[in-house]
Amino acid sequence: MTELLDKKHNRNNFDCGKELLNSYLKNQAGQDIKRKLSACFVLAERGTNNIQGYYTLSNNSISLSSFPEQIKKKLPKSYVYIPTTLLGRLAIDKNCQGKGLGKILLIDALKRSYEISKEIGSFAIVVDPIDKGAELFYEKYDFIKLPDSGKMFLATKTLKELFD
Repeated sequence: MTELLDKKHNRNNFDCGKELLNSYLKNQAGQDIKRKLSACFVLAERGTNNIQGYYTLSNNSISLSSFPEQIKKKLPKSYVYIPTTLLGRLAIDKNCQGKGLGKILLIDALKRSYEISKEIGSFAIVVDPIDKGAELFYEKYDFIKLPDSGKMFLATKTLKELFD
């Protein structure tokens, strides 16, 4: 299924239609991995190692005050910032779009994030959708908008119900 990005993967042909996401994969992802700023997971075509899609994960935190009131009241006031996992980027090559790979990669990222949360505290998975289309994609999977920002989140507790 997915694996960590490394030198064997062919990044040159990747084109998801969004220059920011293409450029990240081709020019920055390798450096981010070396610097431990994020982990980049790819779905690659067997035989060619052409990247069909990718996502990134990293540690993150969100200000307690950013959460909706009904969530805020359930969290301890002693935490100014709440630990989360950032699903920073998720992109599918144009040749593979419309085939359900976005859903497959999202589920892979959520499952991986949930497994990690068993060992390192993470209250939620956070995304920052690049555009309205991405926002609608995450809404389909019950991500909730954070008030006063474009970010969205899905509580780790929800993932427990899915994956346990």
